[in-house]
Amino acid sequence: MPIAFRSPQRRQFLGSLAATAAFFTTRGLFAEELVRTAAQTEGPFYPDKLPLDTDNDLLVLNDSITPAVGAITHLSGRVLDANGTPIRNAVVEIWQVDNHGAYLHSRSGNRDKRDANFQGFGRFLTGSTGEYYFRTIKPVPYPGRTPHIHVQVRQGSKELLTTQCYIRNEPLNERDGVLRAVADPKARESLMVDFAPIPGSKIGELAARFEIVLGMTPAE
Repeated sequence: MPIAFRSPQRRQFLGSLAATAAFFTTRGLFAEELVRTAAQTEGPFYPDKLPLDTDNDLLVLNDSITPAVGAITHLSGRVLDANGTPIRNAVVEIWQVDNHGAYLHSRSGNRDKRDANFQGFGRFLTGSTGEYYFRTIKPVPYPGRTPHIHVQVRQGSKELLTTQCYIRNEPLNERDGVLRAVADPKARESLMVDFAPIPGSKIGELAARFEIVLGMTPAE
């Protein structure tokens, strides 16, 4: 379920997200401009033991008052079918390294340095607008990889898409083998996300929007 934040600034931000979603959710709108989101490998570090807390706020575990370290990022977007129609009842999952470059996984190379306050994994169930939302951190690099966030979309027991999203204009992108394997420029661009400062945020929060376009029309 969505997190109910008390901060007026966050409420205002979420309200702007809702307004944006309302504008862009007309059935089939701009379908001719849609590019299918490129599929990518799940990788070896999908959590091998899920945290007790799997909500969409990755910065705070359960009732803890100590937040995770990192640049706070509000990641949002919509799940759309190939015609631009929003997909409801889709489970969006994300997972990523913490600010030290450690995954929530027993084989993560530097798991001894892992930020115990970072959830590392989250889920969100889309509604009628296809919109999803997470509060997380801006991804950081680790040896061999450019910064990225893993994303998986499911509906019921069916996996619809597994992919990764990246920071647009990040210099390390050009040396990342997983990303470079996406040869088509439009497909690669479908994975790029702007991490933009939120105007008025006194703590340097960022907004990132990643639209997920499926190559099929899943059943309701």
